[in-house]
Amino acid sequence: MTAPPGRDAPDREPSSREPSSRETDGRETDGRETDGRDDAARDDADRTAGQPPFELLGGEAGVRALVDRFYDLMELDPEFADLRALHPTVLDGSRDKLHWFLCGWLGGPDLYVQRFGHPRLRARHLPYPIASRERDLWLVCMARAMTDEGVAQPLFDRLLGAFHGTADWMRNRAG
Repeated sequence: MTAPPGRDAPDREPSSREPSSRETDGRETDGRETDGRDDAARDDADRTAGQPPFELLGGEAGVRALVDRFYDLMELDPEFADLRALHPTVLDGSRDKLHWFLCGWLGGPDLYVQRFGHPRLRARHLPYPIASRERDLWLVCMARAMTDEGVAQPLFDRLLGAFHGTADWMRNRAG
């Protein structure tokens, strides 16, 4: 199996660390704005850029609410039926694991690592057929969960960009 475009080797995984504001704040490496935000929105983003997303989401409770909404949508909305079919019948374990993982990935406590060690995301997802369609369903479901949970636009954009990079790396099928 080959790595997705932009990856050096198939066994290279995204780090389990929080995405930095330099990686996800909508700026190119030369500092030019690329997202078209107005000055007020940019000032708001600059004020929160130094805070970990974990804190901006409300800590463990906020991350848990986001994860629960994500899985609730997956269970309730027929649009996500194919995504839901990739998961166990009972989602309690999936909810817990995503919550624990996101807490650390977003800059909070490394709850997943404390329980299971390195996340090995790609290796753990290899048994599931993930192509562009499944990646995109996951991203739409997460975007809707973030919207439903009231995630502010600058943070929403930052997280969706980071989620996209990770979700794209989980693809293991053509298409």
